[in-house]
Amino acid sequence: MKVVLKPLFEAELPAGFEDIVREKLRGRELKTGETVEVELLGKPLPFKVLLAEPSPLKVDKATKIEFSAGEVEEFTLEFEREVNDAVPFAKGLVVVLGSEVRIYNWSGQKVYSREFENLKKVRVAEGKVVVVHGREVTVVEP
Repeated sequence: MKVVLKPLFEAELPAGFEDIVREKLRGRELKTGETVEVELLGKPLPFKVLLAEPSPLKVDKATKIEFSAGEVEEFTLEFEREVNDAVPFAKGLVVVLGSEVRIYNWSGQKVYSREFENLKKVRVAEGKVVVVHGREVTVVEP
């Protein structure tokens, strides 16, 4: 279990500050993307939860706390059946569900979907998706 926090204030954080923040957050439930405050010396210190793994996560003494200055973006695509493969490429993500090939852009929007009889493999190169099925090869350029 891990939490990555981004301080929303200007200050250099001393070594061991993770332990102090963990104790202040102990017992609280955190979710990726939310903002939380930790009171220290009578002042609320705001943090953005860049990652709570899993999300939601209840902080306990074993929770690993990390600080980051950058942003982490994440989205999850949920499907009605088991995913056989996911292949990232420059323009997005190719997801294989049985004999169906779907292409999503990096915002998670579906841009292509097709069933292929005798689907064997999917590869990507130079922004194109190559689908090997039966005795044919289909090239898709989203």
